[in-house]
Amino acid sequence: MSSTLMSNSGLMAAALSGFLLGASLIIAIGAQNAFILRQGLLRQHVFILCLICALSDALLITAGVAGLGTLISQSPILITIVSIFGAAFLFSYAFIAFKRAFHPAAMHAAEKGATSLKLAIATCLTLTFLNPHVYLDTVVLVGSLSAQYAGVERVAYGVGACLASFVWFFSLGYGARLLEKIFQKPSAWRVLDFAIGIIMALIGLSLIRGVMN
Repeated sequence: MSSTLMSNSGLMAAALSGFLLGASLIIAIGAQNAFILRQGLLRQHVFILCLICALSDALLITAGVAGLGTLISQSPILITIVSIFGAAFLFSYAFIAFKRAFHPAAMHAAEKGATSLKLAIATCLTLTFLNPHVYLDTVVLVGSLSAQYAGVERVAYGVGACLASFVWFFSLGYGARLLEKIFQKPSAWRVLDFAIGIIMALIGLSLIRGVMN
């Protein structure tokens, strides 16, 4: 009986550790979160986009826990390639966000819900898989820290980290509606898009800086 309790407590501790680490890594202002926030405010394809982000994180976390993190950390060329393409996309998205902020017609089209599901999914996947920070956080960091656990506890650790992604993205996507009254004003949309543009540009610059160092 006591051994069972110790085993269960060990699993809970591992799962909680994974959850807290996953939450600490994902709850930050980033390209992916900014995109989900905007889609949540517009109520455009929220469920499918949140699901894609959460499943993508779960896939990468699982790969990291399974040992892929060690392989990627030993391949700087792969990280460099992803960084260059990721930076290029982020700069492009930043330009579009700034254009929305300063171009009333573009902002009006966004408010009318003009974004297609295919375009939204493509943007979501690009922001996810062309961001090397995603690999460094989920695959390398979470994967390497999972080495302190073995067997079922390691699985519990990975499940906890995956659960954090599901909780965060769905909370962000649907919780954005609480800000709906604020964003009834065009000026609020301008501020949001301008902030998104700055976030995307800064992340893009950080990727280029990382490649040059």
